[in-house]
Amino acid sequence: MMKQQGRLILALDTSTACCTLALTRGTAMQGEVLASISLNSGARHSRRLLSVIDWMFSETEVDWPMIEGIAVGLGPGSFTGLRIGMATAKGLAATADVPLAGISTLDALACNCTTEKLICAVLDARKKQVYAAFYRLGTSGIVERIGEIHAVDPAILMREIQESVLMVGDAVLTYGGMWQEGLGDKVAFAPSGLHYPSAAIVGLLGGNELAAGRNLDLASAVPLYVRASDAELGLKRKGQGEGEASV
Repeated sequence: MMKQQGRLILALDTSTACCTLALTRGTAMQGEVLASISLNSGARHSRRLLSVIDWMFSETEVDWPMIEGIAVGLGPGSFTGLRIGMATAKGLAATADVPLAGISTLDALACNCTTEKLICAVLDARKKQVYAAFYRLGTSGIVERIGEIHAVDPAILMREIQESVLMVGDAVLTYGGMWQEGLGDKVAFAPSGLHYPSAAIVGLLGGNELAAGRNLDLASAVPLYVRASDAELGLKRKGQGEGEASV
């Protein structure tokens, strides 16, 4: 078998309760997965990441001088998880002196699906909202996003769907019943094993980004939050209140 060529990439995604890491080589069209591991570690990502990376390196006989890039899931997702993932990825990239690529978590979810249908990737955003984006299989054989990532009421998202759709993501576990009732035969759901992000997909898509020179700047790279956090909203309300009081 022909050996795959391309960068050896360490990939991670901590956007959901399922922390996932992988070692990949190459791109989404011409690449391979050397190792992949997922841990439903809840909010304890920071305690697990480095030890799991060490274990994965040991099992695959990979060492840091061999790593040629880092890929990280940008989000949207858990604010705490995203901050941990980005801080870890930036620190590793800086220490190893390798480029960093960022991949939307929704893009990674959608690219794990193979279908001619419209794809809708959905993550539970809490507060009775979901993060969502639509995708189609492109001529290159890679799924491509066809609209903006947005936070939306799940009932409103249902009204945006006018054709047969495959939905994937952990929001299916929360709102799948509603969407099934409202959309009927128009909607299908991906297998349950695909509802959480895959660092393997993040790594292969990251290979595409690095091959095209689309590196993240380590000084300015931030997660893709989509909407403001509770803390930011609280500070904004406090600032508005102080402004009104001073008038």
